[in-house]
Order: sequence, then C-alpha cells, then structure tokens
Amino acid sequence: MKTKGKGFGHPAVFGILCGLVVVFLTPIFFILLNSFKGKLYISDNPFSWPSGEMFVGLENYTEGIRKTGFFSAFGWSAFITVASVLVIILFTSMTAWYITRVKTKLTSALYYMFVFSMVVPFQMIMFTMSKLADMLHLNNPVGMVLLYLGFGAGLSVFMFCGFVKSIPLEIEEAAMIDGCSPLQTFFQVVMPILKPTAITVAILNAMWIWNDYLLPYLVIGVSTPYKTIPVAVQYLMGSYGAKDYGSLMALLVLAIIPIIVFYLFCQKYIIEGVVAGAVKG
Repeated sequence: MKTKGKGFGHPAVFGILCGLVVVFLTPIFFILLNSFKGKLYISDNPFSWPSGEMFVGLENYTEGIRKTGFFSAFGWSAFITVASVLVIILFTSMTAWYITRVKTKLTSALYYMFVFSMVVPFQMIMFTMSKLADMLHLNNPVGMVLLYLGFGAGLSVFMFCGFVKSIPLEIEEAAMIDGCSPLQTFFQVVMPILKPTAITVAILNAMWIWNDYLLPYLVIGVSTPYKTIPVAVQYLMGSYGAKDYGSLMALLVLAIIPIIVFYLFCQKYIIEGVVAGAVKG
C-alpha cells in the first residue's frame, strides 16, 4: 500500500506542476503571438495564429521602438535596476550585520522598524513620498536609486539578518584576532558567506524594480528623458481609448526578455538563499 501511494503521488504532483506551467506561460505565449499581428487584428482575433494578412513580421517591434524611444528607456531601466540592486545589497547587508551583532535597544528598534516597513502599503505613502521626492530633487535616475533603497530595505534586511544569525561568531572573532578591522571582517569574511542570500535579494529586487511602473511614473513622470520601460510602454496606451496593441505587445516581449534571462541564470540560488535566510538564531 505504501508503494502504491508513493507511485500515485509523483505523477499527480508532476501533473499539477505541468498545469501551473501552462497557466503561467499561456499569457506570455499569447503576447508573443500577437506581437506579430497587425494591430487591427489583435482585438478581433487574439487567439489565432498570425498568418496571411494578419502577419506583419517585425513591423510592430520597429514601430514600438520608434514611438517610445525604447533603447533610451532600456538604458535608464538598466541603470536604475543595476545601481539600485547593488546599493540595496551593500547597505542592507551591512545594516543587518550590525543589527545582529550589536545587541542594544536601538538596534532592536531598527530591526522592528525594517520589519514593519514590509507591511505598510505603498498606496498609503505614495503621494507624500512623491511630494518629498520633488522637494528634494530626487526626480531623476540617481534619486530613484535612493528611493528604491528605502523601499527595498525592509525585506532585504530581514533576509540578511536571518542568515547572519546562522554564521558562527567565532569566525569573526578569529578575523579580529588576526588584525582585521570591522570593515575588513565584513567584506573579507562575512560578505562571501552571505553570497547565497545576496543573490536571492538581488533577484527579488531586480525583478521588482525592472517591472515597477508606479514609482517611476509618480517621481519621474512621462515628460522627461528618464522614462523607464514600463512608463514608455504605457505611453502606447494613448488617450481617449486610442491603443496601439501591436507595438504594445512587441515592447512587452522586449521588456520581459532581459528579466527572464536574468532569472533563469540565477534561479538555482533562490531556494538556497530563502532557506538560509529563514534560519533563526
């Protein structure tokens, strides 16, 4: 009976996972399919194969790139994403190390403030934040990096703290005895051990920042040369109901390719980093 249950369980789980794969990939497949159709046919025949007069080749891609300045938006998105992820990893890992190793009322309060920031809805603070960002002249790519550091710090500090608690204190004490300063101990001893969690934090934040629309729209806006890809894609929606669905589908395909490649390259580290970050001291 035990063998039967075990044999029945594996195909069932496999079937469920295959079903989830189909559910998640189907929207991406139809976006790719419609990116090769003329915009007049997308609404009428969204599920049909692009053949005959419906097929327009790469016209949607070239038109979308021309209308939105896609390469400029791609460059600013890449800069904001890469810079934000690097800044988040650097500062939140150092903060988590300090909070974990220095036990005071202040560090405990800081930790719970970071945890609390994870549950505060963005909608509660978005108007105040956008006003403050405008007053401090943060409505530019460098300012966006600082804002993303603030919004990404909560989860990142929480994950790093969990991992730092699992690092034996004796390793750091041995480095101190050998003459390492606190900064040398962190960068030469602690940071290499934090690699799995750092990669997980990088993946989660990169996917969020790359795809984020609301924060760049509120802070940078659409009338500046610093538009990110989500803001540029939204430009194709037009006004008064005018929508260029062909170019929109094409740019959505171009927008998701980099983050999918990045995720596939790094996804093996996600489970390792999440499990490591869940260790309690």
